[in-house]
Amino acid sequence: MAFDTLGLSEKVLAAVEAAGYKEPTAIQAGAIPLVLERRDVLGIAQTGTGKTASFTLPMLTLLEKGRARARMPRTLILEPTRELAAQVEENFEKYGTNHKLNVALLIGGVSFSEQDKKLDRGTDVLIATPGRLLDHVERGKLLLQGVEILVIDEADRMLDMGFIPDIERICKLIPFTRQTLFFSATMPPEIQRLTEAFLQNPARIEVARTSSTSDNVTQLLKASGSKDFDKRAALRELLEGAEDLQNAIIFCNRKRDVTTLFRSLERHEYNVGTLHGDMDQRTRMTMLDNFRKGNIKILVASDVAARGLDIPEVSHVFNYDVPINAEDYVHRIGRTARAGRKGTAYTLVTEDDHKYLAAIETLIEKAPEWVGEPIDFETAAKERKARRRGGKSTKDVKSSNDNEAEKAPAASRKRSQSKTRQPAAAAASTTEEPQAALAPIPVPSISEPAGSRKSRNEKLEPAFSPGVHIPAFLLREPRPKKAS
Repeated sequence: MAFDTLGLSEKVLAAVEAAGYKEPTAIQAGAIPLVLERRDVLGIAQTGTGKTASFTLPMLTLLEKGRARARMPRTLILEPTRELAAQVEENFEKYGTNHKLNVALLIGGVSFSEQDKKLDRGTDVLIATPGRLLDHVERGKLLLQGVEILVIDEADRMLDMGFIPDIERICKLIPFTRQTLFFSATMPPEIQRLTEAFLQNPARIEVARTSSTSDNVTQLLKASGSKDFDKRAALRELLEGAEDLQNAIIFCNRKRDVTTLFRSLERHEYNVGTLHGDMDQRTRMTMLDNFRKGNIKILVASDVAARGLDIPEVSHVFNYDVPINAEDYVHRIGRTARAGRKGTAYTLVTEDDHKYLAAIETLIEKAPEWVGEPIDFETAAKERKARRRGGKSTKDVKSSNDNEAEKAPAASRKRSQSKTRQPAAAAASTTEEPQAALAPIPVPSISEPAGSRKSRNEKLEPAFSPGVHIPAFLLREPRPKKAS
């Protein structure tokens, strides 16, 4: 099948040919004709199959007629991250070279004034992240009543990042007669309910099993210790032994681990960069651009780089941490083996990762192979329980149990002997003379005041116990009272 059979305009076909593409992917061949028919579309395909072009190309064809008005965009594309939004903008620039369309990008980290200027000129295509879009709406700088096509890309990532309430709010601001396009690599139940609420009789296109991984990715597991220095050593061993390593993305679960691992690899003289959500937008885009151009060979990143980033020639992916969410694993390893290429994905696994690894294997319906000796999770679990009980391994516990069994008769004999000797010891103690008590410290006599309850002949008891230190000022004789 060729692109000219899908119903695209001549201007779009010329741009596609100039970009060097000959045949559409499966998701493109299924989605483009339906989008051109103004149907709602629910597209599900594994990452790296060309979902972005499946809505970009038909939108360019539909937008050739009509004009945009100030502050009222004609189409709206929602992306979960700034990087994805910027990447979609690049697609419109590449495929829209023959069109005179105004494209605006609303993302965080950029001044509002520059974005307001683009909105005031009129926008045919508005690409935005949900948070910054609602900021412009609340400031009265943006009206969504003129939106004809709504695209929600990477919908499952929207769910993970907590954007679903914002998506619901945005959908209520857009006319009911709009055309809605959903695209995602996975389809959890929460997203399924969202599509039922906001899509009207959608055409479902599923070119691969939900949450499946590409067959072009070789998935491997590597056992590692739980300590950070053990994992870093295991990672360096994989980097040194990896075949045909051109460049790689290393994923960590936490942003602080991204920084720590980046500094460690930098000390070991690797050509490495870093990418995470706390970096400002200019630095993030510069880092990605350097990685695409090959100026940086290894990129240590959080899951901000796991979704939808189109970097075609990534040869390897390393999971420094097993992802807590099994679906993130699908997106991480999807950064390699794109556009029909081959790729390799390594995952470092510790004894504590059994639950997460089992969830991944259940999701992808595949058990990756181990590099080197695999982890016996059953034995490791017994070891952990034994350490919690007494700080010993299972072998030590077994041997200690045997020793205790041997020592039990001797201990019982000792206890019986101690019981028989106890009365004699008690009797002996009664015959012994008590030790001489310490002589009481003399306490100065204090004259009783008149009207005292005690008689003058009554003997005063010492105020302090024998042997207790008495301050010197208490031993002084009281001063006689002055005559009034």
